Amino acid sequence: MAPIPGSGLAKGLAVTLRTMTKKTVTEQYPDTQPELPPRTRGVIGLFEENCTVCMLCARECPDWCIYIDSHKETVPAATPGGRDRSRNVLDRFAIDFALCMYCGICIEVCPFDALFWSPEFEYAETDIRDLTHERDKLREWMWTVPAPPALDPGAEEPKELAAARKAADKLAAQQQTDPPGQEDRT
Repeated sequence: MAPIPGSGLAKGLAVTLRTMTKKTVTEQYPDTQPELPPRTRGVIGLFEENCTVCMLCARECPDWCIYIDSHKETVPAATPGGRDRSRNVLDRFAIDFALCMYCGICIEVCPFDALFWSPEFEYAETDIRDLTHERDKLREWMWTVPAPPALDPGAEEPKELAAARKAADKLAAQQQTDPPGQEDRT
């Protein structure tokens, strides 16, 4: 069966007319902020206290857009006669968002939870060199990181919380059985 000449044109015009009669869904950004999903990937925030300068994020980054500098510092022994320890101290942590492809590999490989996604997406700059965010700017993004989603009601408790709760319950039970003022001398 041969198609009717001009039927494709009629179908196209029908789609156009249907679209013209529908209400538009244009959001008037920046006057109206968009409703973003809760775990939106915007910019990466750094929780500096958790960073041990292990360099995993920089090594795993496919774009090589993470720059880390550090130095070793000697920590005196905690006990007399103990051995002095050395630890890495973070000097520079920077991410070049002009190179970053927002894959999230750095966040996934960080064993100490020092990197997080922030839903902030308004950090455009007029100069591309300003897209390299140093650690103080990355720390500012941490204030915008949302809290993690709650566990499902039927999910089992994480083993760390279960162990901590068990230890706290044991301590509370021990304190209830011991009379006040009497301490365990073992």
